[in-house]
Amino acid sequence: MPDLADVIVVGSGAAGASAAFHLAARGRSVILLERQSLPRPKPCGGGMAASVQQWFPFDLRPAVDQVIDQVRFTWCLQDPVTAVLPGDSPFWIVRRSKLDAYLAEQASAAGAQVLSGEAVEQIERDGDHWRVVLAGGQSLASRGLVVADGSSSRFAQPLGLGPARPRYASAVAVEVEAEVREPATARFEFGLVQHGFCWAFPRQGGYSIGVGTFIGRNPADSDAVLAQLLPSLGLAADAGERFSSPLRVWDGHHPLHGPGAVVVGDAASLCDPFLAEGLRPALLSGVRAAEALDLWLGGESQALAGYSATMRRQWGDSMAWGRRIAQVFYRVPKVGYQLGIKRPTAPQRIAQILSGELGYGDIAQRVIRRLLFQGN
Repeated sequence: MPDLADVIVVGSGAAGASAAFHLAARGRSVILLERQSLPRPKPCGGGMAASVQQWFPFDLRPAVDQVIDQVRFTWCLQDPVTAVLPGDSPFWIVRRSKLDAYLAEQASAAGAQVLSGEAVEQIERDGDHWRVVLAGGQSLASRGLVVADGSSSRFAQPLGLGPARPRYASAVAVEVEAEVREPATARFEFGLVQHGFCWAFPRQGGYSIGVGTFIGRNPADSDAVLAQLLPSLGLAADAGERFSSPLRVWDGHHPLHGPGAVVVGDAASLCDPFLAEGLRPALLSGVRAAEALDLWLGGESQALAGYSATMRRQWGDSMAWGRRIAQVFYRVPKVGYQLGIKRPTAPQRIAQILSGELGYGDIAQRVIRRLLFQGN
């Protein structure tokens, strides 16, 4: 049998690399596996609250492309509403190629063994440890396992981690190299996409743009949507490189742990079902998973169950309300925009949710009641 590591982390995205860093920083032997060579591109809007800095002892700003201090909402590119973000918690825009590689470098510096260009072929439980077989035939072994292989996870469901039937939102990501008109303003457009919305996040040298559909199985006609959205940014209607990027969204409370294993990030279906926020829960889950695994490796048998409970309390309970808001809002989005976003306090509330200062539970009952009763 190969040497036994404390933990193998499968996937070096934001969640996996965060877990690897925090485990290695606690003195655990960690192997971080990434099927592509780092740095590697990843379709993602790249927006996250600056408040995530509190979870890391090193400065995240070297991985930040742009600081956002206000958010603008529109309906069919008209009727704008602008919210200024709280001064102590702005919104950051990152490029995933830079952020993920930076986190992996920090994990390596803390003592983790980072193996990039190593695809995982098989994961199986072997007695009281895990055996991970790479595509080249090499076999690795560990006491603990972190599944962090993203929205298209091959391993979460077979290992009984997270939802048995994940729910996906249809999304298209666009990367555009261009001059940015308002570099400190993120945009959310609600009228062009049926049952969904568009976002346009400025970054260094261009935009990260997305089109997402959150109800129903039919994806948006993204080309038609982008043909209207892109010119509003001063761009050609066919600008940018486009990627299909399904989002594995939160859809109920599910165990995120098993015997000696946890699932984190997109593989755990943590993406916000209303605003598609995925980076903050990914980083949160990586941190909390590392804490739990460290305790479990130290002999606390219920620590991994504690991880599931912590993620439910710190993220899932808010997302349960976020899903209810989404189910009402995206069925009658024009009413939702008028009665929700255009209310004097609403943009600031959304800004506070994006910054992590509020959860959906803090506003949900009032919002749902308003949409249901005034929207009829």
